[in-house]
Amino acid sequence: MAQLKPAVLLAVSLCCLSALLPWCAAASYGGKPLVTAITKDAATKLYTAPLKDGRPLVLDLSGPLIWSTCPPKHPSFECHHHVCAHAHSYHPPGCPRTGHGVADDDDPFRCKCTAHPYNPIARKSGSGDLTRVTVTANDTDGTNPLRPVSFPAVAACAPHSLLAKLPAGAVGVAGLARSRVSLPAQAARAQKVANKFALCLPSGGQGVAIFGGGPLFLLPPGRQDVTTTLAGTTPLRRNPGHPGYFISAKGIAVNQEKVQQGPLVVGLSSRIPYTELRSDVYGPVVKAFDKATAERKRVTPPVPPFELCYDSRELGSTRLGYAVPQVDLMLESGATWMLFGANSMVQVNDNTACFGFVKMAKEEKGAPAVVIGGFQMENNLLVFDEEKKQLGFSSLLFGRQTTCSNFNFTLGA
Repeated sequence: MAQLKPAVLLAVSLCCLSALLPWCAAASYGGKPLVTAITKDAATKLYTAPLKDGRPLVLDLSGPLIWSTCPPKHPSFECHHHVCAHAHSYHPPGCPRTGHGVADDDDPFRCKCTAHPYNPIARKSGSGDLTRVTVTANDTDGTNPLRPVSFPAVAACAPHSLLAKLPAGAVGVAGLARSRVSLPAQAARAQKVANKFALCLPSGGQGVAIFGGGPLFLLPPGRQDVTTTLAGTTPLRRNPGHPGYFISAKGIAVNQEKVQQGPLVVGLSSRIPYTELRSDVYGPVVKAFDKATAERKRVTPPVPPFELCYDSRELGSTRLGYAVPQVDLMLESGATWMLFGANSMVQVNDNTACFGFVKMAKEEKGAPAVVIGGFQMENNLLVFDEEKKQLGFSSLLFGRQTTCSNFNFTLGA
């Protein structure tokens, strides 16, 4: 296969000043952030965005790269190219390190870079050459989309079989993790904006993501920029060998009583539907919630995978969801991420709601104490700021009388 031409490499590199500099060192700011709609798939509970030529990619906070199926003929990077090294910075679970490439079928003297895309739902990895795809979105002033934008992004090809168990119509995965070839990092270089992104996952309808970090204005009109009125921030921490996002908590409280002492490593994952608690954490949290709701009418047996289920007709409601005890993550920074009924109680049928936390099924060595799942992040604005190495959060937007589905996707003037 023919080597990428210099003009193409320039387009992919975008802001590289010299091969002697770190790959694509951040240029001075000046561009506009990019906005895209987010849809929750009812069958898989995964979140997608129409990012590859308008076709959906699954959003993966733990994924270090973009991958998708590719046409039979496509360009590929050589093994010695610096983007190949970045694509090999993290390997999926169970994927052996077999070198950076293979001989090109069309040129046996050329080494074609291969990467290892990973399907987080099927828990399978594959191999495919490293290429470029066209990422599409709209630039934005934070109030509306303005103009369509597309840019070439480094991505891995994947066999069609790797799409198994992804939402219908999805053509791959957009990795959002902390790597040089993740979607946020590449969008930042392409648009000359800050390497941060705002994520607002929907419970229904369309949510919104802004790459570049903001501003973000939600309906009704006249509201403040949500990214500047956050409930709190806390440092982002590294977990060796994992490219995802981690924070540290001093403890967990249920009904404002501490039930688990920190420090606790807390991960964030859009791959899992509900927050997973390590067994030593799960027991005290469930016991405390059970005690605090002792007078509430239970549904037995509970609906799997949950342990505590209730007759939702008798729970009572508030503007923050069902009137149940709140669950608090007391963070390293001193801020508290409060989880109210809308993020703690899952409506499993017309008359039943269950406490939406589950026991970690597979506890690998060094597993986080808590992995926050998609349901607990819905209708909370999260700002992942790689430059400041911090996570910002809004708390439940219902308290501001708005939701993640209230971005105006009508094209602005």
